[in-house]
Amino acid sequence: MTGDELTFGIEEEFFVVDREGHLSLSGNVVVDSAEEGQGELQHELTLSQVESATGICRTRDEGLHQLKALRTELAEAAAQRGSRLLACGSPPMAEAELPSITPHPRYEQMARHFGATARATSTCGCHVHIAIPDRETGVRLIRRIRPWLPALLTLTANSAISDGIDTGYSSWRYQQWSRWPSAGPPPEFTSLDHYESIVDAWLRAGAILDRAMVYWDVRLSEGQPTVEFRFSDVASTPDEAVLLGILIRGLVTTVLDEGEPASRLSNEVLRAHLWRASREGLSGQCPHPVTGDLAPAPKVVDDVVAFAASALESTGDLDFVRDGCARLFESGNGADRQRRRFEERKRPEDVVDLFVV
Repeated sequence: MTGDELTFGIEEEFFVVDREGHLSLSGNVVVDSAEEGQGELQHELTLSQVESATGICRTRDEGLHQLKALRTELAEAAAQRGSRLLACGSPPMAEAELPSITPHPRYEQMARHFGATARATSTCGCHVHIAIPDRETGVRLIRRIRPWLPALLTLTANSAISDGIDTGYSSWRYQQWSRWPSAGPPPEFTSLDHYESIVDAWLRAGAILDRAMVYWDVRLSEGQPTVEFRFSDVASTPDEAVLLGILIRGLVTTVLDEGEPASRLSNEVLRAHLWRASREGLSGQCPHPVTGDLAPAPKVVDDVVAFAASALESTGDLDFVRDGCARLFESGNGADRQRRRFEERKRPEDVVDLFVV
């Protein structure tokens, strides 16, 4: 399989905030009033969130063009309502109340069933879809790509400042999202039947209300013929989101051609690796996907890019990925930039001002 055979799409979630940086309740109105071009705009679980989704993309330029256009449409609609669009994984400001649930039957049912988990885990992620020929291939891909997830998480970690404080994590969103019973790293599936047996058991236990609530870091998409990567914070810029999407596509191509995983990881060990990646991001140490030993995160990311280099070169994306990673190593990811801004005056409002779209 070659990289140019694999199409991709990117979904981005955003907060809608007021002029002071606090969560707004205008998400529904912003989505309904935005002028939708390419891609799709969607409501989210709380009234303080909105979501965009690109159409099917074949090249990085298509993805970048659509992401920029979708962000502009949402930002302009928010501005018309006196609000702003915020690209952070968690809300930087401390809020007096939990966010309100969007008045939709499914969301209201989720709030009743899961209680504070549904309202207290208001986070914004970036989801990358990669096309697959069938669900059996998707399960095989999930098993093989698991060891690489921590390194990928370091790239777009973008939720260091939350609830008015420095959380001590680069991706606090990842920790928050892990409260859902179906969230976290996927098991090392042995077959599609294995995958389906777990989903069926969750449904029977009431741990999920429907199949759309399968929240593994990588899952089979229910509505599209794709595998969906769900571990990432929303990227601070469209360029970083496309960088993540293109690198994931290169990895997918490579691991499907390589055979067995680089290393065999139990879920207990992989969860620990993801915890470390979410804590330190690009500025610290990350477990290596092959050895499991800690190494500087930029070195681990470089090794990931080298592993996928042939697939990236086949689509003309290798220099783009190398250059994009080098910029992040130099300037820091979203979490690093949040911390630098927050350290200046200890004001989460300053973080909001830096990351509004």
